[in-house]
Amino acid sequence: MYLTQGLHRALQAKPAAIATICGDRVRTIAEQGDRVARLASGLRSLGVAEGDRVAILAMNSDRYAEYLLAVPWAGAVVNPVNIRWSATEVAYSLRDSDTRVLLVDDAFSPMVPALTAEWPQLATLVHCGDGPTPEGMVSYEELVASSSPAPDVRREGDDLAGLFYTGGTTGFPKGVMLSHANLVTSSFGCMTTGRFLPPGSVFLHAAPMFHLADLAAWVSQTARGGTHVMVPFFEPKAVLDAIQAHSVTDVLLVPTMIQMLVDHPDISQYDLSSLERVMYGGSSIAEGVLRRTMEVLPNVQMIQAYGMTELAPAATLLTHEDHHGRYLRSAGKAAPHTEVEIRDESGIAVPTGTVGEICVRGGNVMLGYWNKPEETAAALKDGWMHTGDGGYLDDDGFVYVVDRIKDMIVSGGENVYSAEVETALSKHPAVLASAVIGLPDEQWGERVHACVVLAPNAVATAEELASFCKEHIAGYKTPRSVDFVDELPISGAGKILKRELRARYAEQAEA
Repeated sequence: MYLTQGLHRALQAKPAAIATICGDRVRTIAEQGDRVARLASGLRSLGVAEGDRVAILAMNSDRYAEYLLAVPWAGAVVNPVNIRWSATEVAYSLRDSDTRVLLVDDAFSPMVPALTAEWPQLATLVHCGDGPTPEGMVSYEELVASSSPAPDVRREGDDLAGLFYTGGTTGFPKGVMLSHANLVTSSFGCMTTGRFLPPGSVFLHAAPMFHLADLAAWVSQTARGGTHVMVPFFEPKAVLDAIQAHSVTDVLLVPTMIQMLVDHPDISQYDLSSLERVMYGGSSIAEGVLRRTMEVLPNVQMIQAYGMTELAPAATLLTHEDHHGRYLRSAGKAAPHTEVEIRDESGIAVPTGTVGEICVRGGNVMLGYWNKPEETAAALKDGWMHTGDGGYLDDDGFVYVVDRIKDMIVSGGENVYSAEVETALSKHPAVLASAVIGLPDEQWGERVHACVVLAPNAVATAEELASFCKEHIAGYKTPRSVDFVDELPISGAGKILKRELRARYAEQAEA
């Protein structure tokens, strides 16, 4: 199995079909195949050798999709860069991976001087934007046009396909090594359910393409020979416009994006009748947001995928049918390509209903962390990926994610899982979003603290929210303190950065 296999099949079976739609550019599979072969040739002419890492720092586009195919076509390794990082963080990932070639678009070209200052070995820069090519960079379009098509090297199976640096929500990023087989196994496993990008689907890339959730959908849609629609980045109006204009059937969003979409004041004015499925993942979704989404989009199937970068990325799936039953708050059952166990600190499987660490085994489990053997050994034990997520299994095999183990709050000797408190808060009509963390407390050890973003024109007090939470969860789980904030820190993957929130309060305490 290899990433370019779907393109070869599509070139043979339906070369005239639409491969990508990006703004005014529409390209067929035949056109995409020719451009990919030429770009691969161009990369080889720039000195890219088999196994070399080639990075991209860019917004979503059809060129991003060509990069994802051309790099393995040339025998190299993709290294998609988090677009929310600072120059220092980007340079770290390039230096750590010894990446010498970077594709960069108009949005990030101004960052290049800072990158080369911190990583002088970044020798080749390819400009993949629509504007004029900056001095010292190679034009993407000229590189494609001037290169003759090259044959596909066809690295496959356990060969390294990509380095995907983790978002760093719990520390400095690590390079996750995923093979061709890892990525294809995860995508094919999801596709076997019949609920994930079925034939004829038109997929919208609205989540960032560097993120594994969106990239996994790209792998599946490419394997199908399906159509990809791109918007540069998530913005509710752009997403609604794209769905209406291009008859989009499928989109993958993280919960914060879903909330912004369904809360858009003009959503009822759009023709969204083509939309069949909304896939979501990346972080837990508040029950209030999920129910509101199903009310606003009653004819759309909701599909949840739980996983992580290290799992390429899917571990469990919650189907649309199970969104309407008692499993609404679960993350679904083990995907067809995985096994899931809940283990205690000693690595022993715990009984049904007992909270422990979610562990996953399957052909999607990463090769390891780049140049980090100790971290790899800690995460991979006997073929099982130890996720760092706390959760439990019910009698029907459904997985319930309760919290990151490091985010669990111990208050008065009781374990409090922030996701449970956030779900209760989400049911209050005044609450737009929330993040719950533990703060030091002389009496309780840790106290439950909530950072709350109120809905526009809404009013609420800390006492009101605490009283409301007590109607839904135990008293010791309710927030003992509340801060009302304008926004929450969000990673490039759409996850709330609780590490940053805890750091803020630590700084305030020191001051």
